[in-house]
Amino acid sequence: MNNINHSAPLADRMRPNSLDDFFGQKELVGKNSFLREAIKHDRVPSLVLWGPPGSGKTTLAHIIANETKSEFVQLSAVTSGKKDLKGVIDRANINKNLGQKTILFIDEIHRWNKAQQDALLPHVEKGTITLIGATTENPSFEVISALLSRSRVFVLKRLGKKSVEKILRRALVDKEKGLGNKKIRIGEEAMELIARLSNGDGRMALNTIEAAAGQRTGITSELIKQVLQKSHLMYDKGGEEHYNIISALHKSMRSGDANAALYWLARMLEGGEDPVYIARRLVRFASEDIGLANNTALILANAVFDACQKLGVPECNVHLAQCVIYLTNSKKDITAYQAYQRAKKDVAEFGNLPVPLHIRNAPTKLMKDLGYGKDYKYTPLEDSSNQEYFPKELKGRKYI
Repeated sequence: MNNINHSAPLADRMRPNSLDDFFGQKELVGKNSFLREAIKHDRVPSLVLWGPPGSGKTTLAHIIANETKSEFVQLSAVTSGKKDLKGVIDRANINKNLGQKTILFIDEIHRWNKAQQDALLPHVEKGTITLIGATTENPSFEVISALLSRSRVFVLKRLGKKSVEKILRRALVDKEKGLGNKKIRIGEEAMELIARLSNGDGRMALNTIEAAAGQRTGITSELIKQVLQKSHLMYDKGGEEHYNIISALHKSMRSGDANAALYWLARMLEGGEDPVYIARRLVRFASEDIGLANNTALILANAVFDACQKLGVPECNVHLAQCVIYLTNSKKDITAYQAYQRAKKDVAEFGNLPVPLHIRNAPTKLMKDLGYGKDYKYTPLEDSSNQEYFPKELKGRKYI
């Protein structure tokens, strides 16, 4: 595990082998933490490591294997399947007979389907392997419950700026694995810029400084901006962060905080979200949260929805911003939303109640003979104030 591949990316070469060199995640592996004690006493259970890209999931798995003297076998859920798993299990059985543990690390475990995850269960239960799965997605949704019940889930947070800077400084002085022999010069401003724009992604930070060092030994903020071109934004359009941010937008608008709403809107748009999706949610918001308090809100939201379809990004961004500000500042009224929920509940509870005969349509003689439309009072011409429109089981019901 300590052999250095000098052609490998800097992020791989600088991967630490001990917890003492593992920066960040103090709550997870700090002094007296469960995981640190489990590693120390070689009692590491099967784990699922859940966290954003570059937070140290793969590195932590390597450290666990190194400090527990286990063989480390890595599979990618994207390219591997049951056949690859069988080969690992055969190898793990041999190791077990020799008294050595095997750690199977599955990167992006959320990409394995149910059948593939099911295949892991007996080997985890028997202790043939210690499973460490890594995922950027909420394991509650992506990992089968049977596997979760046999594992401990640990949440890694995105790295803080200070932790990212420590990782970068170590890479700059390490002559064996890092950039120490290149005598790189970098100012505090440029260092802080990398740490900030990496958004807590240690791998991205190392990749950035490696790319910059490949161009010149004096690294400036201008060079960093050229290398990055655009700040890396963590935003998975199909994952949990997508739903977290749209929820934040919705709740900011509901509470009347236009500044926060604009921030979350920008996070979505700059992260590559489809503007039509956002516009669709604004149309919904206009009726669900504003409703009868301001009927113009729905008209504007629908117009912006149309504009997004016609213009696309970046032109429609300002239309979305206008709509978000307007909807956020509008009075709120959920009467229509609540009324429909009450009506929906009665539909579910009472089923298909028959339409009263007097308000049924009667286009044929037979239907008229059966009483369809009989005694119906035509409101424009006669008093219909006592006329009932509900099925008899729901007479007098009030939803509003």
